[in-house]
Amino acid sequence: MARPKRDDAELAAIAAELQAQRERELQEVGYLGRLFTQFSLPYKDPGTDRTAWGRESGPVRITVQPGLRVENGVTRSYGFPFGGVPRLILAHISTEAVLTGEPMIELGNSQSEYMRKVGLGRATGGKTGTIGRFQNQTERLLRATITIDFKDSYAHQRSRAIKLSVASNWDLWWTGERRESQPYLMPSSITLSPEFFKEVIDHPVPVDMNVLNLLQSAPMAMDIYIWLTYRMFKLEDPIQLSWQLLMLQFGSNLADTKQGRFQFRRDFSKHLESVRAFYPDLRVVVDDKAGLTLYPSPTHVTKKLSRRLRAID
Repeated sequence: MARPKRDDAELAAIAAELQAQRERELQEVGYLGRLFTQFSLPYKDPGTDRTAWGRESGPVRITVQPGLRVENGVTRSYGFPFGGVPRLILAHISTEAVLTGEPMIELGNSQSEYMRKVGLGRATGGKTGTIGRFQNQTERLLRATITIDFKDSYAHQRSRAIKLSVASNWDLWWTGERRESQPYLMPSSITLSPEFFKEVIDHPVPVDMNVLNLLQSAPMAMDIYIWLTYRMFKLEDPIQLSWQLLMLQFGSNLADTKQGRFQFRRDFSKHLESVRAFYPDLRVVVDDKAGLTLYPSPTHVTKKLSRRLRAID
């Protein structure tokens, strides 16, 4: 069960408070690896019958494959990670890696404690509760394989790619709150894979964790916010991006038809407006025919707060 959606007035009030915090340099700064600011995960479940899912951004392509298991001789899929939960988990473990400089991430002494750290609020059970969804998406994320291909002018002569999993090993206790009768409950932990850890440590991109938490029911808005936050750290001149390119990166599995392209423009524009509420200094112009024009804008995360800006290349 996702967090209840807030009405426009409540969202505007929260956005205004976060902007005030930003001006006072009180942001809750988190980090993501640079690659994960250009790509992400499915918005909705692609289904268990698919073997791969992917997106493209210019000369770079990402392919996500779900983890598999064999039960009684039958191969079964864990499914693709999708939606807001795995995005929050990625941001949290990436942030911990940057702040501690260690690949092993301690998750706390209970599932409920970790869910609060990630930003999922109070743990609730039942068919539509947050606990089952959190467990399911965590397993899907940790067991998935991600391949990132780099295409260039030598593509017919050269093959270049990064293949990674988020974690190399983990020990997760699916338990509720720690009680006095369980004072020494074994803590859970995730050890990041060398490839994932290197990407995060070498190229951390700062984001506002409060914004990600508030946008978690709209994963496309999360992706747009993360992407624009990264772009504005680097952008020196205006740049125009066509709807075609944007659809390859953010369009998920919408068909490349007149109806699919219209649906994408409508969805993207709606979620961009949600991002603007939290990022009022953002200078972006939307053209229904041409696409999106980005203009150099103040960074959303205050540069003084980010200790690793030098790594954004």
